[in-house]
Amino acid sequence: MFEVKSWLGLVVVCVGAIVAAVVVAFIVTVIVGAIARRKAWAQRLARRGRWPFRILLIDIALWIALTVSMPTAFARDWAPVVNHVMLIATIASGAWFATAMVIFFEDISLNRYRLDVPNNAYARRVRTQVLLIRRLTVVAAVIMAVGAILLTFPGAQAAGASILASAGIISVVAGVAAQSTLSNVFAGMQLAFSGSIRVDDVVVVEQQWGKIEEITLTYVVVHIWDDRRMVLPSSYFTTTPFESWTRQHSELLGAVEFDLDWRVTPAEMREELARLLERTELWDGRVGVLQVTDAVGGFVRVRVLVTASDAPTLFDLRCYVREGLIAWLHRSSAESIPRTRVQMVESEEALPREPRRNDADAEGLFSGSAEAEQRATQFTESIPVVKPQDE
Repeated sequence: MFEVKSWLGLVVVCVGAIVAAVVVAFIVTVIVGAIARRKAWAQRLARRGRWPFRILLIDIALWIALTVSMPTAFARDWAPVVNHVMLIATIASGAWFATAMVIFFEDISLNRYRLDVPNNAYARRVRTQVLLIRRLTVVAAVIMAVGAILLTFPGAQAAGASILASAGIISVVAGVAAQSTLSNVFAGMQLAFSGSIRVDDVVVVEQQWGKIEEITLTYVVVHIWDDRRMVLPSSYFTTTPFESWTRQHSELLGAVEFDLDWRVTPAEMREELARLLERTELWDGRVGVLQVTDAVGGFVRVRVLVTASDAPTLFDLRCYVREGLIAWLHRSSAESIPRTRVQMVESEEALPREPRRNDADAEGLFSGSAEAEQRATQFTESIPVVKPQDE
């Protein structure tokens, strides 16, 4: 063991150890940077592990320097404290570095599954599961690091037996107190591994249309179409019905409806729809149908069905078709624009009225004329007909 004779010498040795650690870290950084110019994974490694690696290397170098060069007089009183502090620092930095490496490997696995492709349901499922595993990894690393640090204290080791003995009672009390939180934790794990929702899924929740932006152990963040964020507990998606527009695939079918006049020509309107769809890249070419679905009352209901690769594209496509057909109606088929017809009727007092005739002069089926009375006798042959005498 190399032993220094003074405090100044100890400081010089510690500074030298730190400089050596920095030089080694710099060399490693240069090597990884050279690889990063050609490999994407090296860039991720440098970004994730640069600072954890440097801190861990400095802790180890400083601990070694203090151990091998500490003066005897100083070591007798302060060596246990210094070793304990350096052990705690090394455990903390080592947990940080290990977590960074796990996250690096998770990034490498996520890089294999792209989300910017039409059929990305499997990639979104893998991404959701890996992100949840990442959070569990970080939590587990922190818990293990804290546990390892506590075990370095003699008092914590002595209290271990009593802590284990009371763990059953504490777990029951904690379970009752944190029932809602625990239910959300288990619901979050269920969502990640059951595949009911995934990151980037398009859903309708609380009558709001949006995209799953983040899934954590306790809550889910939904990115609403107008850039608001709706934060819902994980248990919401396991207990409440919701719409998923990308459960199996991202392709969707949407409708555009018109109430038009009876003089509309569906065949010409269908031809215009075909021209509109051929001129846009929003349409995926699967379905483009125009049908008259109702013709009751004063309007004809025309429905257009179109398909697109995903929900945002479908929204733009529906707006495009709606605007194009409205422009065509004004330009080429103005008579098809819906109209409300009103019949103007004059007031009854203003209409000319015929003079009223006496009821006795009215001609009926069986009275009022000789023919009518003759007709009546055919039904009343047994009843004599007596005409009134003029007074």
